[in-house]
Amino acid sequence: MPTDARDHDIVLFGATGFAGRLTAEYLALAAPAGCRWALAGRSRTKLAAVRDGLAALNPSLADLPLLEADVDDVASVRRVAEATKVLATTVGPYVLHGHGVVAACAEAGTDYLDLTGEPEFVDATWLRQHAVAERTGARLVHAAGFDSIPHDLGTWFTVKQLPEDVPLTVRGYVRASGMFSGGTFASALTAFSRARANVVTARARRAAESVPGDRRVHAELGRPHRDPLEGDWSLPFPSLDPQIIVRSARAVPRYGPDFTYSHYAAIGRLATAAGVAAGVGTLAGLAQIPPARKALMRLQPAGQGPSAERRARSWFSVTFLGEGGGERVVTRVSGGDPGYDETAKMLAESALCLAHDDLPQTAGQVTTAQAMGDALLDRLQKAGIAFDVLG
Repeated sequence: MPTDARDHDIVLFGATGFAGRLTAEYLALAAPAGCRWALAGRSRTKLAAVRDGLAALNPSLADLPLLEADVDDVASVRRVAEATKVLATTVGPYVLHGHGVVAACAEAGTDYLDLTGEPEFVDATWLRQHAVAERTGARLVHAAGFDSIPHDLGTWFTVKQLPEDVPLTVRGYVRASGMFSGGTFASALTAFSRARANVVTARARRAAESVPGDRRVHAELGRPHRDPLEGDWSLPFPSLDPQIIVRSARAVPRYGPDFTYSHYAAIGRLATAAGVAAGVGTLAGLAQIPPARKALMRLQPAGQGPSAERRARSWFSVTFLGEGGGERVVTRVSGGDPGYDETAKMLAESALCLAHDDLPQTAGQVTTAQAMGDALLDRLQKAGIAFDVLG
């Protein structure tokens, strides 16, 4: 964390959005006494309304600081970044609205967190800001929500159950029930519409980034198959998660000399799996057509999301099968509503972890497992997210 004096330990940027409000409500109840945190966003009036709601949960927050900043106003974002040790932002799509925020944090030596699931943004940030952040000491941590904490820390938890210094293979099977908000939908459509840019940026990163020469780490796409643990039809899941896991494995020698990860969505019946694949393909195709993309955006306006009642019925689990050194282990990470309640919890606990915990010395673009590891895992377990060894 920054060692110089800052006005705030944590600033939550985007607190008036759906995910931002939930994160602020979690911090209102979970931040320890003495934690100096603040809300940031474009509209002071809207921020004040959020603060009023927080004060109803915790009266001590009636005077919570409010910082006005707009992602399109470089000077205002820089002022916020320079005033805090940790900045957590929920303002997406990040490929459109995130570059100025992460650049300000990298330059100011401020730890940065987001909820992105956009590979293009992660790769572009590495290309533009990794070296800057290494120099200033900033830790740039992407995907600090359902993308990709259960998968990244779940794989780390699994690896720790297996022998050291041997080749390891881990497979992850994702199951979830929940709804998405307008912001999440907009981010997904934006990512689908930028397929070419995604490929170009990923290629540029591969050309520039060095990887460990004495260890082999890779993600395996895999094939559709029945989950060997529960029998569900499972499809390769080409999300950001495997990329994050591979980067954790490259950074941390405990993953062994030869590490392979594969990632699947466990769907259930074959017909359902085929329908899901067709639906995603159709959505990706429509996102390439600007009028169709705009029409789809109107189906779920930004700032709206599922009700508290709907979120209370939502859940997730990620089951891992790990093998190596003649041993086999099955683990599971599970919790409640993946997209919002648990994502808010993960982002808030990550911010508290970076601000207050004794962590390994890291800088630059780093993952949750690399930067926070067991400290964050312990926080999430205490907060009600289960990490279990099944066998």
